[in-house]
Amino acid sequence: MSARDKAPPIPPFPGLDILSEETVWNGRFPLQRIRFRKRRFDGGKGGELTWELWRRGSAVAMLPYDAVRDRVALIEQFRLPAHAAGLHPIVTEVAAGLLEPDEDPEAAAHRELTEETALVATGLERIGRYILAQGGCDEVITLFAARCALPDDAATLAGLATEHEDIRLLILPAEEALAMLDDNRIENATAALCLHWLARHRARLKREWV
Repeated sequence: MSARDKAPPIPPFPGLDILSEETVWNGRFPLQRIRFRKRRFDGGKGGELTWELWRRGSAVAMLPYDAVRDRVALIEQFRLPAHAAGLHPIVTEVAAGLLEPDEDPEAAAHRELTEETALVATGLERIGRYILAQGGCDEVITLFAARCALPDDAATLAGLATEHEDIRLLILPAEEALAMLDDNRIENATAALCLHWLARHRARLKREWV
C-alpha cells in the first residue's frame, strides 16, 4: 500500500466555498485543516466552519463464505485504536486493505484476501460502498462477499511478514458468526455490515454458490 505525497484537492460542490486548505501532517495519510462555508438547506449562507480531514482514500473488505459447508472466515488482529477507545484490542473483523493508486476494487479484494488470509476466491459479489467515518475521514470502502472453499482448520495464522502483520484466521459456521453479530461480539462496522448482508442473502448463496 503506497504512501500519498500530498492530499488530493477538495472537489467542487454546489454551494460549497473552500476558504483555505492546509496540510498539517503529511505522513503516510495526510491530515488537512479545511476552512469552508456551505449553503444551508433553507438556501441561506452558512457560517464559517473549520474541520480536520484525514485523507485515507479507498479501501476494500471481503467476507469469505463457503456455501457448500455454510462457513465463513473472519480474522482477529490487535488494533491500537480499539484499545484506546476502551474496546477489546483483539478485534474480530474481515480481511480488508487499501487500494493502490488507480487499482480496481475487485483486483484489490483478491490481493488483500490472499495477503491477509492465504485464501483464494473463485468469485466475488459486491455488497456495497460505504464511508466509514464521515465526520472526519474520507475513507470509502467497497465490501464484497468472496466465494471460497474454506479449510478445516479452525484457527491459523496469516498476514504479510514484510508489513509485520499478525493475523489469526477463524473458520466458523455461519450460524456461529451470525450469533456473534447478534450478541455484539462483532464490534466493528465493516464486519457487521458484511454479516448483516450475509444474513439476508445466505439462503440464495447456498442455492447459487454450490
